[in-house]
Amino acid sequence: MSLQRQADCFDVAVVGAGPAGSVAALVLARGGARVALVDKARFPRDKACGDLIGPRGVKVLDDLGIRSRVADAKAPSLGDMLVVGPTGKRVRLPSVPGVDYPGCALAIPRHVLDEALRTCALDEGACDITARAGRPIAEEGRLCGFELDDGRRVRAQTVIGADGATSRVAECAGLCENSRILWGFAIRCRVDHEPALPTIVMWEPRPRRGLCGYGWVFPGPEGVANVGLGVGTLSERSAGSQAVRLLPEFLEHLSRIGLLPEDLPPTRERLGGWLKMGMVGTRPASEGVLLVGDAAGLVNPLQGEGIAHAMTSARSAAESVLQNPAEPASLYRRRLAESHLPYQQVASAFHRVLLQRPRAVSAAGRMLTHPAIGTPLAGGWALFWNELLDGAVAGRSRSLAAAATFLGSMATSVSTTKRWFAEALGDSAR
Repeated sequence: MSLQRQADCFDVAVVGAGPAGSVAALVLARGGARVALVDKARFPRDKACGDLIGPRGVKVLDDLGIRSRVADAKAPSLGDMLVVGPTGKRVRLPSVPGVDYPGCALAIPRHVLDEALRTCALDEGACDITARAGRPIAEEGRLCGFELDDGRRVRAQTVIGADGATSRVAECAGLCENSRILWGFAIRCRVDHEPALPTIVMWEPRPRRGLCGYGWVFPGPEGVANVGLGVGTLSERSAGSQAVRLLPEFLEHLSRIGLLPEDLPPTRERLGGWLKMGMVGTRPASEGVLLVGDAAGLVNPLQGEGIAHAMTSARSAAESVLQNPAEPASLYRRRLAESHLPYQQVASAFHRVLLQRPRAVSAAGRMLTHPAIGTPLAGGWALFWNELLDGAVAGRSRSLAAAATFLGSMATSVSTTKRWFAEALGDSAR
């Protein structure tokens, strides 16, 4: 690394110490970089989230040798997932190990996960800075750091934005096209209940008009379920209040269909947050600036998974910096395109179309969860929906997921979403 190591000067400044920021800082510090890990909050702190780490995220923990430090004996290891349709019919999606990922997810509350990952990064040598990023510092037209609200200044050769959906780094670097972003809002609570399987719920607040979003009931440690509701809003963020308003009605629906007890215990720890999905509207990198996780819009636009994407993108960003510290952006864009583009450009295009058609959402939910249709498709559905096709074991399920990806790519080949990816990622999108 060529940057002079002054008191406020680092090789890399990572803004945000959630799963993405901490994984990036850990990999960079292990690789010999001097890293500032900046976050406005004092840890431990909680976040609105389903608290599930998908198979690719579990693989990152294994590859980095930190799974035992992050997931203690109380963290449930989860396999198959249940999908419940608007009529209450159910399809079980199998969880199968891939060639390069395990066949399980982990349930870890965010206040536990984030503190553990941050501690791992600091133990590797990342510099802990608790402060809010304020006025940007620029040199020759490129973002190279921030003045902090405690009076300090942090400067770096590379800035990694891991500061969530409303990223300050993305804003200051001019990487967001707000009118194109696929926004969503989710609210979750905790309930004293132990569901048998992690469950995604397709719900109709009104008959034949599906919620343009998703609900969930996920197991958690010590018999406490994570229950939530998320809605997509496209670029109109004011619609996010719908999730908060509908949550009590959704909880009653869960009791009626047997996913929660009829004598529902009082809910607690309600917490909401914004999602930025499908990468659309946010360019992931420019000269000297890389965005990871939610800051880059790396949330699955069809089912809301974000933690695994945060960790895998953070690792890719850190490795890109270590391999080419002078210009990591092009390498990082190429890595993202290879990992996520085939799925994201299809899923994002369908997300945009379906959010404007609640009757189509209802019809799709009813059809896919009818056992006569959903059960034969379950293996391929699980791979496609959870973005696990790449690295899946050869067989019928993989063939179904590959067919869905191909047909989806054909159906969206002239969409504005696909054109946006081509413009934002350039040669990497081809």
